[in-house]
Amino acid sequence: MRQLVPLQPPYPSNTDIYEIQRRVKEILNQCSNGICLSKLPYVYRETYREDLNTALLPQFENWPHICVTEKVCSGGLRDIFLYPAAKTQPLVKGVSSQEGSLQPPLVKQTVETKVDAPQEDFKQKIAAILLKYSNGLWANALPKVYEDTYKAPLPQDILKSLDALSDICSVDYISGNPKKAILYAKSKKHTDENQNVTDKTHANEVLVRPAEQHPTTIKHESQEEYSENMTVPPLIIPAETSPSVLVVELSSTNEVVVRYVGKDYSAAQELMEEQMKDWYGRNPSGLQIQSPKVGQVVAVPAVEDAWLRAQITSTDGNRIKVCYVDYGFSETIENTRVCKLAKQFYSLPFQASKCKLAGLEAFSDDPVMVKVVESQTCGKIFAVEILEKNDIPLVILYDTSGEDDININASCLKALCDKSLELRLQVDALYTNVRVTNVCSDGTLYCQVPSKGLTKLSEALQKLENYFHHKQVTEHSVSLPYCGKICLLNCKGKWARVEITSVHSSRALDVQFMDTGTVASVKVVELREIPPTFLREVIAIPPQATKCCLADLPLNIGMWTPDAVLWLRDTVLNCPDCSIKVVKLDDRIAHVYLFTPKSFPDPDHSINRRITNADLWKHQKDVFLSAFPGSSLPAKGETNLPETASSGAKKGFAPRAPEASSAGTALTMPPPLPLPKPQEQMDVFVTLACHPGYFVLQPWQEMHNLEVLMEEMLLYYGKADEGTTAVEKNKLYAAKVKNMWHRVLIRGMLANGLVSVYELDYGKHELVGIQNVKPLQDMFRKLPFQAITAQLAGTEGKQWSEEASVVFRNHVEKKALVAQVQAVIDGANPWERKAVVYLVDTSQPDTDIWIHDIMTQYCMEISKAN
Repeated sequence: MRQLVPLQPPYPSNTDIYEIQRRVKEILNQCSNGICLSKLPYVYRETYREDLNTALLPQFENWPHICVTEKVCSGGLRDIFLYPAAKTQPLVKGVSSQEGSLQPPLVKQTVETKVDAPQEDFKQKIAAILLKYSNGLWANALPKVYEDTYKAPLPQDILKSLDALSDICSVDYISGNPKKAILYAKSKKHTDENQNVTDKTHANEVLVRPAEQHPTTIKHESQEEYSENMTVPPLIIPAETSPSVLVVELSSTNEVVVRYVGKDYSAAQELMEEQMKDWYGRNPSGLQIQSPKVGQVVAVPAVEDAWLRAQITSTDGNRIKVCYVDYGFSETIENTRVCKLAKQFYSLPFQASKCKLAGLEAFSDDPVMVKVVESQTCGKIFAVEILEKNDIPLVILYDTSGEDDININASCLKALCDKSLELRLQVDALYTNVRVTNVCSDGTLYCQVPSKGLTKLSEALQKLENYFHHKQVTEHSVSLPYCGKICLLNCKGKWARVEITSVHSSRALDVQFMDTGTVASVKVVELREIPPTFLREVIAIPPQATKCCLADLPLNIGMWTPDAVLWLRDTVLNCPDCSIKVVKLDDRIAHVYLFTPKSFPDPDHSINRRITNADLWKHQKDVFLSAFPGSSLPAKGETNLPETASSGAKKGFAPRAPEASSAGTALTMPPPLPLPKPQEQMDVFVTLACHPGYFVLQPWQEMHNLEVLMEEMLLYYGKADEGTTAVEKNKLYAAKVKNMWHRVLIRGMLANGLVSVYELDYGKHELVGIQNVKPLQDMFRKLPFQAITAQLAGTEGKQWSEEASVVFRNHVEKKALVAQVQAVIDGANPWERKAVVYLVDTSQPDTDIWIHDIMTQYCMEISKAN
C-alpha cells in the first residue's frame, strides 16, 4: 500500500459533542505549545468554517482526556490556556444527543486513603501507567486514565500530596501551582529496584528542578556551575498557525517586543524564575561578578526576591546598563547587583522577541501611531498571524477576547484618519444629492453622502489616476496580501480603495470597496499597492460608504425576499440625486427614510412606504423536501434545516440519494468520473462519513483540479452582477456555501427564500439563500463531479448504532485512504452511482489497517458484552 500525503480537509458540517471534542484535539495537537482559550473559537472557525458553541468553553477543564487547562493570570478567557492531553483517551460523552444535557466526564471519587502513606498497589499501578507516557502525564488527568485502565477509581487524596509519589515518579510543578503538575515516570530499573538515588531530569524538561539540587552540592560545585562561554539557544517561533503573544513594549511599529505564551515559553519562563529565586536565595553571597563585560549574560535581583536574566549592553564606571532578555526593557544599575548566571539557566531561549506590524511599516516612527499601538496592545495577550518568518517576523495581531475578532493592525491604522473629514450624521437631518452605492440581500443600504471627505477622495483618486497614467502599474503589484490590508483596484476604468477581507489562495481573495460597500472576489494580480507618495493622504480619508437601513418597516415583513431586494436595487441603485432623512442612529447603522427625486420630500411616497405597499413580500411556498429516512420535515412556514447526513448517521440511516433529474437535457453534463474496476485500487479522500453503509469519497488525483475549478468559480461569480436566478428542482446550479462556490443539485425550495442543495463534489446537503444560487456555466461543467457515494465492503447488511458510527467516523472522515473497489452500482445520473469498497489506512510505515476488520471486531466485542 502507498504512503499518502496528508491533505487540508474540506469543512465538515456536523457539530455534535463527539465531533467538537475530536476537532479540539486536532487543533491542540497542532498547537503543542498550547493555545489561549479565547483564541480557540477563532482558530476553530478558521479551520472548520463553523462557529464553536462558546457555551462549551467553561466545560473544557472537565475534559482531561481532550485537553489540560492552565490559568496564567486572574482575568477572563484570554488568561486561560489549553494544552493537549498527554495521550489520546477514549472520548467521553459530553452532551446527550437526546437530552442535550451535560454529562460529567469524571466519575466521583469515593475511595479515601491517607496522603502520607498511599497504598503500595496504587503506587505501582500509577507507575505502570506513567511508563506508557514518555512525554509525561498531567496530574489532573491521572484519575480518568487510572479509571479507564483499571476500571476502578483513584483515591482522591493521592493528588493532594504529589510528593508522596516521588519514589515512583518525578513531579514537575507548573507556575508553582500544586494542582498544575506533570508526572514523569522514573526508569523501570529505578522503580523495580526502588533505588534511593536522585532521578535525572526528564529529557523534555527545559530546566532542572531546584528541589533536586542540594545546597551543599551547589556550594561545593559552584565553580563548575558557571561558565563564561555558555550560549543560549535561539528562540524558535511556535509551529501552530496562530500562536498567542503578550505585547511587552514598543518604540516603533517595526520593533514590537513580545513574548510567546505557552508551555515551552511563558510557562517555562515562570518555572525558571521560580528556580532562580530558590537557587540564588540559598546562595546570597559570593556570586558577584568582579569585572562585568559587555555582552555577558548575568542574573539580576528584582523586587520580592525575584531574579531575572539580563545581558550587559554597556558599562560606565561602577554603573552598567543591562537588558532584561526575557522582557525586552533596559535599566542602568550598580555593577555590584549583577551575579553570575548558573549554567542550568542558559537552557531556555531568551523570551523577549521582536516583530513588526503589517500595514504600519510606513508609519513606524509616527508618534501618533506609536502612541495608539502602545495604548491598544501593551500588557495584553493577542492571537498573532505570522505573515513572514524573518529575523523580525511580520505579523498581524488579533484581539479574540470578544464575540468578534478585531484586527489590531487595521484598527490602529484608522487612527490616521483625518477627523475633520469624518461624516457625522444628525438625527432628523435631511441630506440631498445622496447616491446609493450598494443594496445587500438583507435590505441594508450603503450610501455616499456629500461631504468634505467625499470631495477629498475624488481629488486623491484623480491624482492616482494621473500618476498611474505615467507609470508602470505592475511596479506596484501586491506581493503579500493579508486581511485588513488597504490597496487599490481598477474597477470599470477607475481606481478605488479596497480592503482585503478574506484570502482564499495565492491567486484569489475577497475585497470590500471602502467607499461603496460592495464586495467582490478578485485575483491577487489585479490589486495594486498605494504609492508611498500618496499613502498618508489616501489612508487619512475615512471610508465614504455610510451603512443605512430603511426605517419603520412593518414587523411582519420578516426576512427580505429576493423580489424585494431586486426591486430596491432597480429603483435606487446608483441614482445620483436621492435624499435621506435620518430618524435613528445606532453604533454601526443609520435608520433612514429614503427618497427618489420624484418622491421627495413626501413621507407617504418614500421608498419605505412604496416597498411595503408593493406585492414583493410573498415568499415562495414550501415544497416537499426529500429528506433522510427518519427525519422530520419542516412544517408549513418553518425554515428549519432537515437533518444533515451526519445527524442521520446517529440513527443508522443513510441519506436518500438525490432524485433523478433531467438536468443534463438542456445544458452540458460533465463526463462521468472514471472508477476502477473490481479488485483495483484508488487513492481517495473521505469527505463525509455517516456510518459504514454510507460515506462519500473523492479521488485523490483529481483534488488539485477541483481546487482550481472552485477558485475559478469564486472569481467568476464574485464579479457577476447580483440578481435573482429562476431556480428549478433537480437542476444543476452554482451555489455559494460558506464563502465558496460549489456545483450543486437543487433538491427543494423552502419559505423565506431558502433553497436545499446537494453538493455534487463533496456529497453534503446544505441550505442556502436563493440569492446565492447562480446558473452553472458550461466552463464549470467539464470536470466530472467528484463526490462518490460508497458503502464499506465486508460489512453488508448490518445496522449501525450511534457508537459504531462514531468509531467508523473517527477512523476515516477527513482522511486520505486507499479504496479497493469490490463493485460499482450504476445510477441514472453520475451522482446516483454507488461504490462498494474496502478502505485501507496506509499511514503506518509497516502495517496496513483494513477498516472493515476494525468494524467487524468492534461488532464482535459489543455482541460479547451484551
